[in-house]
Amino acid sequence: MHPLLPSLAAAGLYASATLYQGMRLARHSLPDKRLLLLLGILALIAHGISLALQLLGPNGLTLHFFNASSLIAAAVIALTLLASFYMPVENLLLLLLPLSALTVLLAQFMPVGTLKGVDEEPGILAHILLSVLAYGMLTIAMFQSLLLLLQDYQLKHKHPSGLARNFPPLQTMESLLFGFLWAGWGLLSLSLLSGWLFLDDLFAQHLVHKTLLACLAWLVFSALLIGRHRLGWRGHTAIRWTLSGFCLLMLAYFGSKLVREFIVHV
Repeated sequence: MHPLLPSLAAAGLYASATLYQGMRLARHSLPDKRLLLLLGILALIAHGISLALQLLGPNGLTLHFFNASSLIAAAVIALTLLASFYMPVENLLLLLLPLSALTVLLAQFMPVGTLKGVDEEPGILAHILLSVLAYGMLTIAMFQSLLLLLQDYQLKHKHPSGLARNFPPLQTMESLLFGFLWAGWGLLSLSLLSGWLFLDDLFAQHLVHKTLLACLAWLVFSALLIGRHRLGWRGHTAIRWTLSGFCLLMLAYFGSKLVREFIVHV
């Protein structure tokens, strides 16, 4: 089976769910949660089929830049949909669904060179899985911090938009942010630990920048969580630290991958 059909189906379903949610919020009404989650789940299934066809090759996992972006987007959507059954986080989907549609299309249509497959030893696969989940959870935390920033700004200026009117209370939004941060920090810790255990040399030339930036991101998130616990950090302080840690993590993975796969070969 060619990945084109499931890729287009996933992108179309993501776009449909975004359009539906956006139109309902523009009319100051909540979308039907069951319908929204159904569209999201169907899109995720098509996305998963597309990823399986693109990632699994005769030489192992093909994790080039766009496939990796698509894989992380799928993890983010899966985690958000799962969280939506227990917490009021559906508003995150309005930002995440169109980005996921974009990553699916880029993975399908952007040309890439021939890459060596990733070794499929169990330890290496565990490290990759933990890294993807950590990045996914901290991506959700980053978008949650942006929504919290928007909500705080609009409440202070007393002109909440249709989106902000449907947010949970500010304290709930902040509690959700730190819940995502704790989960992401735990997964990032396990990712770094598994890399130390299963990779031959974390500070090899092609890994050193990724390792150092990921460790710096871990320190930033650790400082934020300690600050929250001991000093009661919240609001703009928490948002700034969250965005700083996420930027370091994005540079660690996507920055190093972009340089190795595109800039170095120019």
